[in-house]
Amino acid sequence: MKKFSWFLLFIAIAIHLSGQNFFRENFDTDKKYILLANPTTANLTTVNYLVNNGLLKLNLDEIHFVGVYYENQKYDFAKTREFIEKNGYHHFKLHEFRGNLNENRLFENNIFSEELKFVFQNSSGIIFFGGPDIPPAVYEEQNSLSVVTDTERHYFETTFLFHLLGGFQNENFTPFLEENPEYFITGFCLGMQTMNVATGGTLVQDIPAEIYGAQTDENILQTGKENLHRNYWQNVSNDSKLMGINFHSIRFTEHPFFTRKVNIRKSSTPKVCSSHHQAVKKLGKGMEVTAVSPDGKIVEALAHSTYPHVFAVQFHPEVPALHENREKLKFNPDDEPRTYHKIIGKEGRKFHKKYWKYISKTIKKAGR
Repeated sequence: MKKFSWFLLFIAIAIHLSGQNFFRENFDTDKKYILLANPTTANLTTVNYLVNNGLLKLNLDEIHFVGVYYENQKYDFAKTREFIEKNGYHHFKLHEFRGNLNENRLFENNIFSEELKFVFQNSSGIIFFGGPDIPPAVYEEQNSLSVVTDTERHYFETTFLFHLLGGFQNENFTPFLEENPEYFITGFCLGMQTMNVATGGTLVQDIPAEIYGAQTDENILQTGKENLHRNYWQNVSNDSKLMGINFHSIRFTEHPFFTRKVNIRKSSTPKVCSSHHQAVKKLGKGMEVTAVSPDGKIVEALAHSTYPHVFAVQFHPEVPALHENREKLKFNPDDEPRTYHKIIGKEGRKFHKKYWKYISKTIKKAGR
């Protein structure tokens, strides 16, 4: 009976781990693999939407996505495995990193270095998604206004990006992209913040308090809609139709990323979907600012000075509701409800389509 119990336990563990060992198993080396950090069901649903609706123009017979994550993250990735199996999404794979990641060794060779290198050498790029605040200790600051809920996720994604790009923290470390400068890396919101921190930059822990000196929700709202990077009306009103985000315009710097690569007019000021309270402060190694908020105080986009396919944005271009009319919501209680699609308008829709067209082209160019 005891042997039978151990057998059942072994079977249970084997089932749990199946489908989460992609780069440990035999895989088709003829395909191109794009990694997805933090592959929650929501993030996979978003990627699927972008592909199915022609925004992310990729041939899924040639390109597959591999979700990568750390076993100690808060999210239960067994849900993702079940989601993939239930929906028959064979273009999504999973790879779990296992072990004890030491927070004091994020910016040097560590327990994951060899495995990270192997995954890098067998993939063509990676996307980092939004999420909660990074522990300030990672960028050598005390926690004053950060709300940290998934420390282990940040350790994993920060060390991965450091291995890819290097940083001021360890000038002797040779980044992986020196081996393959054409590798593709992008991020949204937290993804951009992690890219900056991983390369030795720092963050503003709370925009209203540190940039505008606003401590209460009422004072924050008085700074003006274009200076709000999420919706604080939700804290002072119980209107059920209020959106949790804000839409504000951005403006482009003299950097050629958006004007030459994405092919956007320098004078364009598209509206973007914003949902954050932190921002880039000191720039990381190789990071260059490509877009800012209307008043120029918040960094809205970055690109790498050396590696041509490394760039990120502080906003959320991936949100499906930007690309089609869905639920009508409002920013403040006096607004007329409108869809996100309508709010960003013709200029915003054109910008987002061009941005995804550029990402699609970059993924196709990226090699290994």
